[in-house]
Amino acid sequence: MSKNDIEPAGAQPIWPLGPQAGGKLALPDPWAQQSYKAPSATDINLGTLWRILAEWRWLILGAIAVGLAAAVMLTFLTTPMYRAAATLEINPPTVEILDERKTGTRQSNDRDYLTTQYGLLASRNLAQRVAQDLNLASNPQIVPPGLDRTTRIKVATGVLQGHFEVYPVPQSRLVRISYTSPNPGLSAQITNSFADSFINSSLERRYEASSYARQFLERQIAKQKAELEISERKLVAYAQAQGLITTGGSGDKGSSGSDTNSLQGASLVALNQALTDAQSKRISAEQRYRQANSLNASEITQSTSALRASRAALQAEYQEKLASFKPDYPDMVRLRTRIEALGQEIAREGGTVSGGKTSTLLAEYRAAAAEERSLQARVNQLRQSVMTDRGDRVQYNILQREADTNRSLYDALLQRYKEIGVAAGIGTNSVSVVDRAEPPGGPYSPNLLLNLAVGLALGAIAGIGAALALEFLNDTIKTPDDVRDKLRLPSLGVVPKKKGNDPLAEELKDQTSPVAEAYSSLRTSLQFTTDTGAPKTLLITSTRAAEGKSSTTLALAQGFARLGKSVLLIDSDLRKPAFVTGVEPNEGLSKLLTNTDTLNQHVMKTQFEGLTLLPCGPLPPNPAELLSSPRLKAILAEASANYDMVIVDGPPVLGLADAPLLSANCRATLLVIESGKTRTKAAIDAVNRLKASGGNIVGAVLTKFRHQAHGYGYGYGYEPYRYGGVGSREREIKLIPQRAE
Repeated sequence: MSKNDIEPAGAQPIWPLGPQAGGKLALPDPWAQQSYKAPSATDINLGTLWRILAEWRWLILGAIAVGLAAAVMLTFLTTPMYRAAATLEINPPTVEILDERKTGTRQSNDRDYLTTQYGLLASRNLAQRVAQDLNLASNPQIVPPGLDRTTRIKVATGVLQGHFEVYPVPQSRLVRISYTSPNPGLSAQITNSFADSFINSSLERRYEASSYARQFLERQIAKQKAELEISERKLVAYAQAQGLITTGGSGDKGSSGSDTNSLQGASLVALNQALTDAQSKRISAEQRYRQANSLNASEITQSTSALRASRAALQAEYQEKLASFKPDYPDMVRLRTRIEALGQEIAREGGTVSGGKTSTLLAEYRAAAAEERSLQARVNQLRQSVMTDRGDRVQYNILQREADTNRSLYDALLQRYKEIGVAAGIGTNSVSVVDRAEPPGGPYSPNLLLNLAVGLALGAIAGIGAALALEFLNDTIKTPDDVRDKLRLPSLGVVPKKKGNDPLAEELKDQTSPVAEAYSSLRTSLQFTTDTGAPKTLLITSTRAAEGKSSTTLALAQGFARLGKSVLLIDSDLRKPAFVTGVEPNEGLSKLLTNTDTLNQHVMKTQFEGLTLLPCGPLPPNPAELLSSPRLKAILAEASANYDMVIVDGPPVLGLADAPLLSANCRATLLVIESGKTRTKAAIDAVNRLKASGGNIVGAVLTKFRHQAHGYGYGYGYEPYRYGGVGSREREIKLIPQRAE
């Protein structure tokens, strides 16, 4: 057997999809080794989900049926409950409580106010009030007898709270309240009592709030009144001590800081006015006097012109002689005397001309000027007194402002007290009943349609959940898609589960049976796995025992023999052989591995034309050592030279070295997987072990396939493979040897 007859390690065939592939085998890197991991259980798609639902449809339908039955039973066993509802309108109040001179009114926020009212409707205090108003503590339908009064009230309150509901109507100020009980009349009565009690409690809370506000304002008014009285007493006492007298109202706004409020200030104002009048009078007299003087000047000048001329001549002569004589010279004295006489004459002449009118105006002018000077002196004196008084009035003004502030606060509190008193007297309420509750005409629950829908949904959820859980807990290879997706191997065929207990040989005789057709399809697929057709030496193995490995070996060997090929079937399971001859196993593979006999000395013809069997032979104590010897390769080379095709029935992979050793010496390996039984992890471990040993896995065949088995699952591990004698197998495949003539 040449090296070319054995595929290199890791060669992974790619199955052609049609005639475009030309029936050739494409091989990747010949010496690359690959290993695969189990795909994630979360890789689920709609197709997978549909297959799971189809497989577990009876479980799902059963869960749905149980859910519907439980819904029907619950409906008929549940006590009918009646719900009575009423509608209320809640309008947030808007009460103006600020001073009219100030802008704006205090309004409650609608959303916050309505939310508060909803909470009050569902409060325990309101439920307790309803229980007391209707005396529900003594109603046996609400409270069981035998309890004390306090306990009965608590129980009745809890029952009311548990069955009372509040439903705000969106985008409105309406709210629906309802109560549910087995008695329709009692439901309506309790609902209406809730509405009435809520209205009454709202009014009471409003009156209580107004009463508290009034009491608070009364205390504040009394306190402010006392402070006002103290501040006014301090103001009066200080004014008396400093001798301060005000002329204006002390309570007038803006008058407390004026200097005219004092007596000196008032006098100063009056004197200022009198001084102004005196100044005006003096100016007028002076003006009249000056006008009179200007009118008489021309007349005086004409009447005294001659005298003025003579005086001027004498003055000129006096000045000339003054240069020669001294002033006391007699002539000089006489000239001065004459000049003075002429001056007096001129004055007498001017007085005569001006007359008594100028004298009268001059007297009036002088009197006005004297009055002005007197008033000015008095004003200056009062101004100094007012400046002194201003320093004394600083503390007075401080005390007066304090008194004014206390008076303003006192007036504001009185006004607020009056407004609250008016608001408290208003008898309207912000809550009104729109629709009162009426006894319902039919039960609110149980609702058969709703219970059926819920039962259907819960049953479906439980069934689907159980199906998914079972699938994921049962992680097995079930479909050809699992072979391709989980093991990354070509799926070469699917063999359905055989019906009945007839031997496989009888099933294969009928070429139209599903099993025979499936194996024919597998045989055809194998013919396209290499470029020369079916592999010359083919090892058939499985992950664990009882997966249909030996049945597949027989079916393929018989199928290739029908095609006219000479086929050698080698039973290489040296621990638990599957093919027996009915004679003592003195000849076979185990003997051939330990000597140098030829192959023809150990093979046997069978009842199938073209099919020859190399049995296992005596069971050796060391199968792995025999299979690891170079003798195995020589035997396979000799068989490949003498037969058209060599099919080796190997042992399962499990944790043993037999199958990997055989796979390394065969041209191709076919992995048999039982649908729905072989664990994914076990199959992946088997594939990795075969590839690690250099085996060429051309694909896998799915046996015992059921159309109901679809989908993925969870869970790993496989059953232990125990070996015993030939007689320990439940069913053996007997090939009747035909002795040559």
